[in-house]
Amino acid sequence: MEEYTNESTGGGREKHTGPIPRFPQKNFGDGLKKGAAVFFILLILMLCSFNATYTIGEQEQAVLTTLGKAAPVTSPGLHFKIPFIQHVQKVNTTIQGFPIGYDMYSGTTVEEESVMITNDYNFINVDFFVEYKFSDPVKAVYASEDPELILKNLAQSCIRTVIGSYDVDSVLTTGKNEIQAAIKEMVIRKLEKDDIGVTLVNVTIQDSEPPTQEIMIAFKDVETAKQGKETALNNANKYRNEKLPNAQAEADKIVKEAEAFKQQRVNEATGQVARFNAMYEEYIKNPTVTKRRMFYETMEEVLPDLELIIDDGHGVQKVLPLDSFVQE
Repeated sequence: MEEYTNESTGGGREKHTGPIPRFPQKNFGDGLKKGAAVFFILLILMLCSFNATYTIGEQEQAVLTTLGKAAPVTSPGLHFKIPFIQHVQKVNTTIQGFPIGYDMYSGTTVEEESVMITNDYNFINVDFFVEYKFSDPVKAVYASEDPELILKNLAQSCIRTVIGSYDVDSVLTTGKNEIQAAIKEMVIRKLEKDDIGVTLVNVTIQDSEPPTQEIMIAFKDVETAKQGKETALNNANKYRNEKLPNAQAEADKIVKEAEAFKQQRVNEATGQVARFNAMYEEYIKNPTVTKRRMFYETMEEVLPDLELIIDDGHGVQKVLPLDSFVQE
């Protein structure tokens, strides 16, 4: 039991025994806590409602990641996701592009990209524009950190390889279409091997020229020398075409004369053999008569061309012409 005093208006005190009376008091802290909890819940619900939807455009695709597992979302329109559990990354599927060898905005040349060397050891400045698009959004997001940079490095490598296999005239004039096709085919093969979710659309040569003024002057000198070479070759071919028929005709004439002379000699030799055989047959029949006859015939051929000189031993020489002996 507890005692308490009650002071009256008259100043006297009255003592009472028994329990002290308790009066109800209001707890304002509990109400404040309940209000904050309700506000926090409403705020979370609002955040969740704003983060629970996403929209995919006509030229977009998305990658929806649920607890680390990625799945493509290809249909355009409004889609729902679980906040804080599912995450969305959008991928632009339109045809995009980038330049190689120049700055697309300022138009200035980027020499470390544009200057190349051909297979005939000429420097040349070539600008390209590469067009591509993302074919697989999941691989485009997760297969590499920067797929566009990888494509650019691949394209530069293939471009230098192909340009290095052509001469400078082909790169500047007639070989552009063939060069573009070769580069595109090489890049596509490497992209298929790397499989980073990127598809090459096209590679186009924008411009090609000698890189500096000094090289342009040297290039013109080379072109002048080439033209001089062509002129000299044309003149040489013209001279050859003029002289070759005459030389061939002269050669044919010599060959025919040689063949005729050969045939003549063969015929003479054949006649001499036949004559010798005939004489030999007569010699077998009568050797003495045949020898004498051969001696006389030989002397008849030799004596008319002789000049006879007779020396009497005393230093006096007399020429006796024998023409009178052989004249008829």
